Amino acid sequence: MLRRTWVARTALGAVTMACTLAAPLAFGQAKEIKIAHIYSKTGPLEAYGKQTATGFMMGLDYATGGTMMIGNKKLVVIEKDDQGKPDLGKSLLAAAYSDDKADLAVGPTSSGVALAMLPIAEEYKKILLVEPAVADSITGDKWNKYIFRTGRNSSQDAISNAAALDKPGTVIATLAQDYAFGRDGVKAFREAIKKAKLVHEEYLPTATTDFTAGAQHLIDKLKDQPGRKIIWIVWAGAGNPFKIADMDLKRYGIEIATGGNILPAMASYKNFPGMEGAAYYYFGIPKNPVNEAMVARHYSQFKAPPDFFTAGGFSAAMAVVTALNKTKGDTNTNKLIETMEGMSFDTPKGKMTFRKEDHQALQSMYHFKIKVDPAFAWGVPELVHEIKAEEMDIPIRNKR
Repeated sequence: MLRRTWVARTALGAVTMACTLAAPLAFGQAKEIKIAHIYSKTGPLEAYGKQTATGFMMGLDYATGGTMMIGNKKLVVIEKDDQGKPDLGKSLLAAAYSDDKADLAVGPTSSGVALAMLPIAEEYKKILLVEPAVADSITGDKWNKYIFRTGRNSSQDAISNAAALDKPGTVIATLAQDYAFGRDGVKAFREAIKKAKLVHEEYLPTATTDFTAGAQHLIDKLKDQPGRKIIWIVWAGAGNPFKIADMDLKRYGIEIATGGNILPAMASYKNFPGMEGAAYYYFGIPKNPVNEAMVARHYSQFKAPPDFFTAGGFSAAMAVVTALNKTKGDTNTNKLIETMEGMSFDTPKGKMTFRKEDHQALQSMYHFKIKVDPAFAWGVPELVHEIKAEEMDIPIRNKR
């Protein structure tokens, strides 16, 4: 009995010692890098959110050579649906940082949700890489140092569209949704216009389906104006603002202009051959190896081209992997911030760079003119001019 007890104790001691020796290896070095992706799986911006998620996962796979590894650490993506609701997005991000132990987060789709999430990133001292929410205030007066953005901001949208439309003798009125995306977009556009004349801003609820009253206001403001007359539309999600064309705008010599959009929304562009604007992305425009790879992969997987927000998700993935490779898998927030400030990385749009002052990704935009091609179900944006990052004076709007 004595011998058995001694043997048992010795064995137990050996196991205890082995566990003690193994503990630093097992628990001191995390074998996973957790990324929370919070986006609109459902809700009014569902189509945008799903494209972003597709692009993000495809981009991680491409950037890691199919391994989903950074060194010896596996990338784990935790998806959460904010439904386009600011309060829900805020609580999901807090849960991701605290309960899921996410090392960083990506998203969301809606600007309203993003603005609700910014203070949470600051509270938990963790990075939130914003993609694709657009409002200027995200990297402007509501910004904090934990926020980076691969998506374009309202100023980039507006300044690139102004480059396409801002000509002497042109009179412009705007039609936008009455929330952060629309109002920030018009504000930036107004500031960017130097030669044309802006005579009216029309804001409508985000869920508008009947555009008759709004269109009449726009017509009344433009119909008696001399020169070229344009209604510039800033719209996202449900509703078809291009229905305003049904009110016989041509009778008053009024044109429609807008930025790029997802391919289903651009079906209505076929009604406006020659329409000008500036786009964030269209799969047939950028010529670089990353875009070629994404287009080929997307066609292979879905038998269709990648879309507007697919490119954004892919770009966010490229930024994440580039940063983590530079830190050798170290997810310490301060080290990541130091690494990402001023960092350049390849994307389907070419090279992007995080501006040190506000962490906004500086990037090209594309001045286009719509061509009708029977081979495509949408109006095809033909490139007029690539507006490179250095051609746009994007304001720094934060208080850093």
